[in-house]
Amino acid sequence: MKKLFAALLMLAALVGCGEKQLKFENTDLTGLDYAKGFALNDHTGKPVTLDSYKGKVVVLFFGFTQCPDVCPTTMAEMAGVMKELGPQADQVQVLFATLDPERDTKELLAQYVPSFDKRFVGLYGTPEQIAATAKEFKVFYQKVPGKTPDSYTIDHTAGSYVFDKQGKIRLFLRHGQGSAPITHDLKLLLS
Repeated sequence: MKKLFAALLMLAALVGCGEKQLKFENTDLTGLDYAKGFALNDHTGKPVTLDSYKGKVVVLFFGFTQCPDVCPTTMAEMAGVMKELGPQADQVQVLFATLDPERDTKELLAQYVPSFDKRFVGLYGTPEQIAATAKEFKVFYQKVPGKTPDSYTIDHTAGSYVFDKQGKIRLFLRHGQGSAPITHDLKLLLS
């Protein structure tokens, strides 16, 4: 009986050594075979890829600077998350990839994106690069004509993608949920 009890204890200890399942509050994308990366320029003009940010948890949002609602609220929400993370925020990189390469110049992105948090980086590319990146991430976007040719808006997917420190896709963050569930999930990925 003692040997059986000892064997059961050893088995329980071994089971406890397996990889811990993280309990995310957002949509878990772990293991999915898309959103593998991008090749764009940052708002300083430097070419970057997802690998450029390895070693950090990356939050990638697709939007445009003239967006009246979703984009600024998402960026403000992420700025709040960074404050809640405290010193851990330095291990997180927030990226804003424009879906409006015609109007969102590197100069405009360099002004707009870091205005929410100086660590945030704007990404841009040619219309073809943006289309290829959006396709890779299954991001919907479409121009909606305005009263003048330059006053159009863009309907687009309103969530953000999160990659772990190894550059693997892990989460999709829903828009407008508040900072608490995002902070919770990023802390899990940072631990």
